[in-house]
Amino acid sequence: MNDGRLLEVEGLNAYYGPAHVLQGVDFAVGEKPVSIIGRNGMGKTTLCHAIMGIHPSVASGSVRFGGLELLGKPPYRIARAGLALVPQGRRLFGSLTVGEHLRVIPTRGGDGRWTPERIYELFPRLAERRKNDATQLSGGEQQMLAIGRALLLNPKLLIMDEPSEGLAPLLVEELVQTIQGLVDGGVGILMVEQNLGVAAAVAQHHHVMVSGRMVAEFTSEQLMSDPELQRRYLGVEPLAE
Repeated sequence: MNDGRLLEVEGLNAYYGPAHVLQGVDFAVGEKPVSIIGRNGMGKTTLCHAIMGIHPSVASGSVRFGGLELLGKPPYRIARAGLALVPQGRRLFGSLTVGEHLRVIPTRGGDGRWTPERIYELFPRLAERRKNDATQLSGGEQQMLAIGRALLLNPKLLIMDEPSEGLAPLLVEELVQTIQGLVDGGVGILMVEQNLGVAAAVAQHHHVMVSGRMVAEFTSEQLMSDPELQRRYLGVEPLAE
């Protein structure tokens, strides 16, 4: 690894048909959490998919993880290398129970520390609902399950795409505490978020994406203290003190 970097993305280009969605994207993630912020439609989810090898039209660039080039590799090889994705919208299987979701992932990779039982320890509510179908879970419980499923890959870097989307404020607070605990436990985090409060609670370094490009980098202190930056890049009213 270079200078402690886990993930290095350089000159990444991706398309949907003729639409040039990602345009020469450059950024890096080290041991400390990093967030990517921006309004809807800026290419953030496409970036997550391109990194994980599930975007069909990545044209050029480089995605290195621990020095290993990932671009062009299939998603299962990327997952085995130590990356896992918590997708936007959770992407759970409605016909499977909680327990079945956690048994689908083989308990391998990394140091094997994440197992279904440890997921139940992390999220006791999932243990209570292990026989319930995913469609019977609340939004917060579905997000717990999506995170738990990803952790079973024993990732070195967890990519989280809009994890707070659709959650009530109290559940968002619980989510932030969970992510902070994962960070303390040595899991790298790349977070894509529109909720600046969540992003700033997890990461101190933020990249701003606009129309498929990384246009600026800020610290949490810079973003949280500057209402004009919040309006310009997120289109929101300033966060309350």
